[in-house]
Amino acid sequence: MWPDLRRRFSPATSLGRVESLVEHRKTVEGPRSLVAQNLLQLSVGIEDVGDLIADLEQALERVL
Repeated sequence: MWPDLRRRFSPATSLGRVESLVEHRKTVEGPRSLVAQNLLQLSVGIEDVGDLIADLEQALERVL
């Protein structure tokens, strides 16, 4: 899933910028985190909505 999302979504914590980001919360919070292992947080920026949707659809097709 990660390689497909990285076309438009950068793996990072949101810092109030305008680009789309994807974050694996468990990695960010560390091994003691109570967050589910399969949780990804998306921050959607100002890129073309069609491109963002296409990237998400492609990534979901690979994991579902």
